[in-house]
Amino acid sequence: MIVEPTVATYNTSDFRKGLKVQIDGEPYLITEMNFVKPGKGNAMYKCKMKNLIRGTTLDRTYKGGDSLEAADVETTTVQFLYRQGQDYVFMDGTTFEQYEVPNEVAGDIWKYLKDGTECSMTLYNGAAIIVEPPQHVQLEVTECGPGTKGDTATNVTKPAMVETGAEFNVPGFIKEGNIIKINTLNNEYVERVNN
Repeated sequence: MIVEPTVATYNTSDFRKGLKVQIDGEPYLITEMNFVKPGKGNAMYKCKMKNLIRGTTLDRTYKGGDSLEAADVETTTVQFLYRQGQDYVFMDGTTFEQYEVPNEVAGDIWKYLKDGTECSMTLYNGAAIIVEPPQHVQLEVTECGPGTKGDTATNVTKPAMVETGAEFNVPGFIKEGNIIKINTLNNEYVERVNN
């Protein structure tokens, strides 16, 4: 007798924002979910979903009692090791397994990566599909023009290059050698960490 492995499924009553499901063999993230109960008839669940591989969005409506297969995704904490050509190499600190992540998957994460930076990695069938940096990173300013003398307005900014090669707008008082905190969600300066 052959026993097939059971596949986890989610009923419509389990649908919520942030749930990862599988549709047509690809993983999706539910980004919006609205419950609609018309005057007569069955309840409906209107979902907006993002394809975790391609980044495309999908709108679907499900009736009460429908179900979707759970996506076979795993999220783990990894540490950035080094860059190899166009790929980024990360290591899982628990299993010591290394993952080579292509530039297409990594995207703009290079702006925040220095040796040892811990990131969150989402794996689908053992391959990295999403790599997210921590919400805040501390980077050293390596190149920065002088502040304009007499500019004392609080929102005057200037471009500054950090140790990763990325450029961020910083307040006029920031100098080379300063360590600054950057918010990776909006790509903005937060504060100076040292004097």
